[in-house]
Amino acid sequence: MLPILIVIGVVVLIFIWFLSMYNRLVALRNNVEGSWKQVDVQLQKRYDLIPNLVETVKGYAAHEQATFEKVIQARNAAMGAKGAGAHGAAETALAGAVSGLFALAESYPELKANQNFLMLQQELANIENKIAYSRQHYNDVVLGYNTLQQQFPANLVAGMANCKPAEFFEIEEPKAREVPKVSFSS
Repeated sequence: MLPILIVIGVVVLIFIWFLSMYNRLVALRNNVEGSWKQVDVQLQKRYDLIPNLVETVKGYAAHEQATFEKVIQARNAAMGAKGAGAHGAAETALAGAVSGLFALAESYPELKANQNFLMLQQELANIENKIAYSRQHYNDVVLGYNTLQQQFPANLVAGMANCKPAEFFEIEEPKAREVPKVSFSS
């Protein structure tokens, strides 16, 4: 009788552990998804700001159509990207296009002194900081989730629960990792 109770007790403990681990994986997966939504909110703010920035620069440099089209195409590609990996590549292209827009603005002293342009530059710098923070938080959550999935014995539960590793949000080019230069001097 005692051995049967011990076996039942062990089975119950294993079942409780399994449920606990499963619930922990679900909570971490939801945290990954929630963190990505925060990144997405900040990216959307930047996407909404870019057309205003382009229109402001157009007022001073209307003949630079190729630069404007490149920025808008990169913005549209980034908006259409699905998943952290695809967003990383699209954000790399967008960062390059926006820095080309700022390089263009350097050629127009009146534009650099324009209050609307200065305000948009400042707002973009603030959004970039929020994106960096959100991206860091997201990647930290992904690290925790992916690590738990790979650790024994949690990996057994993760395999049975069909948990897949989450993608990190990475900027692929070293140049795109640099903070955008925002100048307020004219």
